[in-house]
Amino acid sequence: MEYFELMLNDCNKEQLVFTEDMYNKFITYKDLIKSWNEKINLTAITDDEEIIKKHFIDSIKVFRFDYFKEAKDIIDIGTGGGFPGIPIKIVNENINMVLLDSLNKRVNFLNEVIKQLRLSNIQTIHGRAEDFSQDKNYREKFDIATSRAVANLTVLSELCLPYVKVNGYFVALKGPSVDIEVSEAKNAIGTLGGRLHDIIKVEIENSDLKHNLVIVKKIKETPKQFPRKAGIISKRPLK
Repeated sequence: MEYFELMLNDCNKEQLVFTEDMYNKFITYKDLIKSWNEKINLTAITDDEEIIKKHFIDSIKVFRFDYFKEAKDIIDIGTGGGFPGIPIKIVNENINMVLLDSLNKRVNFLNEVIKQLRLSNIQTIHGRAEDFSQDKNYREKFDIATSRAVANLTVLSELCLPYVKVNGYFVALKGPSVDIEVSEAKNAIGTLGGRLHDIIKVEIENSDLKHNLVIVKKIKETPKQFPRKAGIISKRPLK
């Protein structure tokens, strides 16, 4: 129970219930990250406390945006090792979660995590975000699309907003300096049917970590030509 109080305090600040069972799931998850990381590249962070703070608590901080507490259907785009999707699911089991990643090895890892943690109403998809957002089973079906993927906001918006229902939200977990990135992405966000809603500053207690949640509201349907094909999005970002 070494990190229980640390995680409990953080969940209390976000007005979330945190139980011993949830804690045990996080510890199992941490151990799986460390063991699988020896075989595939999941994270450069391998210290126990750093995993807790920089992956788990950082992911839980999305609940600073209150809509996460009422959303039912969430997709995590480019989820990698499962962040923020799996921590969100652990602390709110009522959410229907979809984890999408382009690397099959990571999807195999996520499936093992889901099995070991006995999580329900959670699905993994091996594929590119550009492809599945044109599928009628996924396009504009989610209350929230979230991503902590390493891409600029213009690119992420084109990948993520097509999944979001009108009146839903795209939430990007970004670093401490986002003003220029947000300014450069505003026209693209508008073209894709979104509008900047808020930027929420996030700090991880007892650390120097400072992040931002960039909140984009979906105000109209995304035009059918978006997202464009793989490669074009990053080579020719929307202006």
